[in-house]
Amino acid sequence: MPTSLVTAVVLVVSLAVAASGHGAAAQTVAPAAPVAPAPGQDKSQVFRAGIEVVSLNVTVTDSQGHYVTDLEQNDFSVFEDGAKQELNFFNKTNLPIALSLLIDSSASMEQRMETAQEAAIGFARTIRAQDLAQVVDFDSRVEIRQSFTNRIDDLETAIHNTSSGGSTALHNAVYISLKELAKIKAKNPDEIRRQAIVVLSDGEDTSSLVSFEEVLELAKRSETAIYTIGLQPRETSALRGFREAEFVLRQLAQETGGRAFFAQRAEELKDVYGQIAAELSSQYTMGYAPRNPRRDGAFRRVVVQVARANVTARTKRGYYGPVSN
Repeated sequence: MPTSLVTAVVLVVSLAVAASGHGAAAQTVAPAAPVAPAPGQDKSQVFRAGIEVVSLNVTVTDSQGHYVTDLEQNDFSVFEDGAKQELNFFNKTNLPIALSLLIDSSASMEQRMETAQEAAIGFARTIRAQDLAQVVDFDSRVEIRQSFTNRIDDLETAIHNTSSGGSTALHNAVYISLKELAKIKAKNPDEIRRQAIVVLSDGEDTSSLVSFEEVLELAKRSETAIYTIGLQPRETSALRGFREAEFVLRQLAQETGGRAFFAQRAEELKDVYGQIAAELSSQYTMGYAPRNPRRDGAFRRVVVQVARANVTARTKRGYYGPVSN
């Protein structure tokens, strides 16, 4: 475990989390500061009894940026640290998804909050009956406005209940969302879900006690794709901080197989959320049993190639291998 994570074990990070839902009272959560799962733990999904499979959600686009959805299993080649792997799971239909919708409600969002809410509500309306979503509102605190549900009315109400004020605890919000998603376990193959975070923010983190490095490490150890939306601040004085936020948002997306978007005006958010919804409905899910027998906990790089000209495949950059007991 990295030294920073060991140190974090003794750091009590008290984050106010309101568990919304039906009259639930606000509660304080101390996210056992970032003690990531042991290397290799929860890095695979078991699709068949006795076989651990590294799962990949793969997005394929053509040279025009259009999603390519007519590929078959034999069109894909997967490499782990340069060694070709044999796919033993492939699905081109849309598996259910569990996602966390994060909305920055810091004071700087005040003039654009209503437009952002309407855009997020439009995205929430794409949730299907088999999907689950939660709404997380963050400023200096992190509040779960709505726990995981497929009830669109409840999601809309939670989004409407977000209000601006305070500073920005982006790292805390992503950390808590990753932990919440990790609690969703498949008890049978029908309950297997892709996992994603969609986070909107308009500036750099100014109040988290969890560092970016710790959040990024936890994200890389998760099965969650992170989609980030950076809304450029109106004030020229805030642009320098936004550049720092831009780096954070890009890194979270690139390492987890998500995508980073940036908007200059709040009016652009509806289109951005629409692009994310389109991507989530156009993905392939595939998996393989790694050929690498080593149990050293090392990070393993994953590359997906497609046997079709002028198309590009995107997925997470890799995963942590298992360790010996």
